[in-house]
Amino acid sequence: MTALTKKIRKPNWKASMLILLLCLLALLAAYTFLFLKHDADAVDLNSQLMPMSFDHPFGTDHLGRDVLTRILLGAQLTVGYAFMALLAAIAIGLPIGLIAGYKGGRLERILMRIADTFLAFPDTIVAIVLSGLLGPGIENLLLAIVFVKWVNYARLVRSTVVSERQKEYISMAKINGLGDGQIIRKHLFPHIIGNVLVLASLDLGKIILLISSLSYIGLGAQPPAPEWGAMLNDARPYFQSMPALMIYPGLAIVTVVLISNVLGDYLRDKFDVKKEVQS
Repeated sequence: MTALTKKIRKPNWKASMLILLLCLLALLAAYTFLFLKHDADAVDLNSQLMPMSFDHPFGTDHLGRDVLTRILLGAQLTVGYAFMALLAAIAIGLPIGLIAGYKGGRLERILMRIADTFLAFPDTIVAIVLSGLLGPGIENLLLAIVFVKWVNYARLVRSTVVSERQKEYISMAKINGLGDGQIIRKHLFPHIIGNVLVLASLDLGKIILLISSLSYIGLGAQPPAPEWGAMLNDARPYFQSMPALMIYPGLAIVTVVLISNVLGDYLRDKFDVKKEVQS
């Protein structure tokens, strides 16, 4: 049996785990929205703190709202907000890293010194301070996250471009008359995209944790939005009487972060990216 055949037949547990988790989430969402059809914001004081049942598989909260429906709709908010912040950070950091790495010189030093200034403080601390200064609200929280996350992508892209621009094929491309835009698009971007995808997949879980934790302390999404961190905060007074109200959103956060990390490991292996990307 050749090495190639062994590689093909070797099971990829990371991909299998991702597919299994996504299928389970899809089935759960289909059951909730096709058969139960609860209104996530409908208050029913006669159905407060109900235990698990066929109509309410995860029970109801202190206002009689279906917990499962709110958790699944909360995925749209928590994960959707995280994607928005992630894409904005990449949109800012990638071109800055490209310009700094490709042009070099004084421009590179200025841009990297600005990036180093942001890296002097922990991401979480800066996000908390900015959210506190801007005021509670998911828009201000997303702005604070983008403000601290773009630096990682700028530095990653810059280091990749600096490493590649010194190689002979870049010099040959310039000799053959290719412009800067063509060199970046045809030769540098394929090297950048793998590193960026790996870092983004790992960052997604961190951003979800950041959104949920700041929403939990009141700096992110505000009630009655079914955001997982806000749901944890709402359920806190009922932890002793009905701990499931906090367990379910917590498990949702853990599951999505786990998927994000497994996806990052899978992409890192697929693109053969060095482990320094995780730092």
